[in-house]
Amino acid sequence: MLKVLRDLLRYDGRFRLAVILLGGVVVMIILSYDSPYDPGKTFVVPWDLPPSREHLFGTTSRGQDLFWWLTFAVRNSLYVGVVTAIISRVISVLVGLTAGYRGGWLDKVLMAISDTFVVLPLLPILILLSFLLRDSMNLLTLAIILGLFGWSFDARLIRSQVLSLRERSFTRTAVYSGTSGFRITIQEHLPFVLPIVFATTLNNILWSIGMEVTLSVLGLSDLTTPTLGTALYWANQHGALVAGLWWWITAPALIAVVLFLGLYLLFTSINEFIDPRTRLRLIGG
Repeated sequence: MLKVLRDLLRYDGRFRLAVILLGGVVVMIILSYDSPYDPGKTFVVPWDLPPSREHLFGTTSRGQDLFWWLTFAVRNSLYVGVVTAIISRVISVLVGLTAGYRGGWLDKVLMAISDTFVVLPLLPILILLSFLLRDSMNLLTLAIILGLFGWSFDARLIRSQVLSLRERSFTRTAVYSGTSGFRITIQEHLPFVLPIVFATTLNNILWSIGMEVTLSVLGLSDLTTPTLGTALYWANQHGALVAGLWWWITAPALIAVVLFLGLYLLFTSINEFIDPRTRLRLIGG
């Protein structure tokens, strides 16, 4: 693992840039644990102040220091992304490994379910669920809902990899030696699909944060909890652009761009590194 990270840092500029961008995000998350302000309280600082040395990102019309509020926001948004990715990875790995190795009617049933999730109009369904669960909606509930809808593409990807592994000689040898299907799947096939799982995890985090921002801007999430989406929601509710409070819109948008760009570069860098031909080209082999 350390050798892989060292090779990526040495040969891939995208990976280095991703580390720098995400490093800034991690610093903000760490700072949130030492914040001088409670994110749930309002009118604790003078309102509508532009960025300055005292208030790095300015203050809002709700009397909150925007920099310190956004340290909580980026932490919560990333929390949604990570929990969503964990839930959807577990489902996609179980479905992909089972369908690919077992085949037959079980494969057809699982892929039919997967295809159903692929073609579902996700945004209208999420909006409907957000309306129905509005009183009990919090970050964990939102992450669970997104996780239950975000596994289908990756399950198909894992299944296709396992279909190839199933025809390899080491799988046949394991079958002929009496190894159970469960052990073959876990011990022989799972290590081969883990790089795919890791690469798609980053993509899934990107997707879930984007969905959280969309639902929050529409006012369909827990608006009392700081996230990148609720930052934009409150800025819009207070007419930040009309009132000339450009920093209230710019700061969360800028942090969202840094987070998205960092995760995207990390995803593309690792995704290409998984391909042996690309890896040889990068290191000049």
